[in-house]
Amino acid sequence: MIDTVLQIWIALALDGCLGDPRRLPHPVRFIGRAALALEGPARRLIPSARMAGVVTAALVVGGTIVITGLLLGMARRVSPLAGDLFSILAFYTAFAARDLADHALAVAQPLAAGDLAAARRKVARLVGRDTEHLDADGITRATVESVAENTVDGVLAPLFFAFLFGPVGALGYKAASTLDSTFGYKNARYRLFGWASARLDDAANYLPARLGLLCIALAAGCTGARFMAVLRIAWRDSRHHASPNAGYPEAAFAAALGVQLGGPVMRAGTWQQMPLMGDAVRPLARHHIGASVALMIRTTLIAALIGTAAAVAWRAGGGS
Repeated sequence: MIDTVLQIWIALALDGCLGDPRRLPHPVRFIGRAALALEGPARRLIPSARMAGVVTAALVVGGTIVITGLLLGMARRVSPLAGDLFSILAFYTAFAARDLADHALAVAQPLAAGDLAAARRKVARLVGRDTEHLDADGITRATVESVAENTVDGVLAPLFFAFLFGPVGALGYKAASTLDSTFGYKNARYRLFGWASARLDDAANYLPARLGLLCIALAAGCTGARFMAVLRIAWRDSRHHASPNAGYPEAAFAAALGVQLGGPVMRAGTWQQMPLMGDAVRPLARHHIGASVALMIRTTLIAALIGTAAAVAWRAGGGS
């Protein structure tokens, strides 16, 4: 049987090489469909929209954990190799570093060619804001902010739960994240029903976002950025973000890149003023998209190294 830590590293390598093959079945798609399928019955059977959302969230996350555990147990009973392969596949589907990099760099290509219409279409796949009227600077900022926030959601948090709880933890986290993406909107339909999904996602990302701040600062230090300055600026600015978690990676990326993020954003036709993150040491430019992707990759590797060191130390101390 392959060690869990090695399984995680193999899965990271697969993600880096293959990304997310669109034609293959993906657990997140099944989780999303299951959540939507449960919404209608839950609303009909439970008068309170908030309680219906709580029950739906519990069923989706609990069901994902139980099914993953059962499938893992069945695979291990077939053979140790089958168990290893299932674990690696589960980890591989939970990590999204390559997919995030591909989406971000896909925005940079038409932007470099001056094709703003194509760049707007590409960035719309990354962000929830209105993109129809974004200029080049707005497209760049939206892309860098998305890479920063999704470094936690798509990579660091799944890694955190993978090291702690194995495949069950990694896919359990993806279920919570998928629920937020499906129901976590502050609109008339989901303000109450999506409350539990949004709060669960906040809770799941609480520690990864804060531990990720250290990883981002270390990754920035690899290229000469000041480690303590990144921590100081990120800690200073992150508290101003409306999200309890998103401010940490966004402020840390801004500090590491020496740019300022945040500012006006249009959502559903309404302008919103987002808090400013970082100091404008240099103007935000197109090349910062590639720089943010490189920072995300270094952050991922550092987080995996820290997780590996923690697992080794735990075992050396007598942990199972």
